[in-house]
Amino acid sequence: MSTRTTAARSLAAALAVLFVLSGCTSPDKSPRAADSSPAGTAAPPAPGGTGGGYEGPRPQDQNLLAWTGDPNDAGHVTAQSAAGVGGRVTLVRVVLRQEITWSNIWLGLAGLDQGARLSDCYLGVYDATGTLRAATPDISPQLMTDPVAKPLALAKPFTAAPGTYFIALLLNGNWATNALTLKSTGAGISVNAGLTPPNLRYSTILTGQSSLPPTVNLAEQSTSTINTGWGSQWYGIS
Repeated sequence: MSTRTTAARSLAAALAVLFVLSGCTSPDKSPRAADSSPAGTAAPPAPGGTGGGYEGPRPQDQNLLAWTGDPNDAGHVTAQSAAGVGGRVTLVRVVLRQEITWSNIWLGLAGLDQGARLSDCYLGVYDATGTLRAATPDISPQLMTDPVAKPLALAKPFTAAPGTYFIALLLNGNWATNALTLKSTGAGISVNAGLTPPNLRYSTILTGQSSLPPTVNLAEQSTSTINTGWGSQWYGIS
């Protein structure tokens, strides 16, 4: 009886060992690979999945290369008298994050003055050194027609490296203050929060200009006209 009991116990032990070994091996008898992922760590979301947050509109969504802000936010209409801004160079800063070929400046023309007498009106681009990189021909005719967002071509496109630029607007002539109007963010004084010359986001410089000078001293940026309500114009780049 003792012999039978001992044999039965030996058989049970052997079966138990066999069961354990079969659980630790794969069907091809090789040991199972250990899971290298930390316990409880979720796999990262796949690219293009639903794990990302909302991203706002980009210039490329509207076939532009850059802009001073989403045009959907440029709902304000800004106007100034000829005495207030005539002959002054108005600057709006834009920061490019990648190299582009800059061919056009888009301006949001909001309202027309059919009785205006305009001349020597220009758009241009200054770089961070105050050097004029490109300018349009006289845009006076385009300011008399079609109050929409419109591209105004530079006389010669240029390659703009990443960096800081200033879009320059020069108006001359006579017009009714509340008739000739431009699309704007409505920001005047507040647009320059935290900034000082030569890096103001919105400013004027010089007086008595009939063309855009080849260089400007950005350290002379002024906010005196800005503070009277000359809201920051919207511009696009293509």
